[in-house]
Amino acid sequence: MAAGAIATVVLLSIPPLPILAAPTAGIDAHLVFAAHAAAIAMLWLLAAVANVARARFFSAPDIDGMGFAPASPRIAPDVAIVQNTLEQCVLAAVLYVALATLRAPYATGMIPNLLVLFCIGRAAFWIGYRFGAP
Repeated sequence: MAAGAIATVVLLSIPPLPILAAPTAGIDAHLVFAAHAAAIAMLWLLAAVANVARARFFSAPDIDGMGFAPASPRIAPDVAIVQNTLEQCVLAAVLYVALATLRAPYATGMIPNLLVLFCIGRAAFWIGYRFGAP
């Protein structure tokens, strides 16, 4: 958690790379920018869902889905990752839109750095969940 806190402070205190810079024109451009950032974040959700689908395909107890039986221990961690990723994606998407609507000049500019933090956090969670959650 300390490493995450330090990374957050550092990334939120530096300007984004020029290629990731937020638009300077009207609210519509800011909202489009926020929507694009949210779509990138949602790619993590797509990957997590695809991972569960892949795991189910190779697991006889799970092939029919969780509507008929709880997830087996084999895919339960992957299902938990999907749930957590969904929750984080919703929070991120709402935050990006909220920042895009603020009149402060730096607000939309924070979105790329927040998206980088989101991607780092998702990767760390996905890798570490199986080893550190219990």
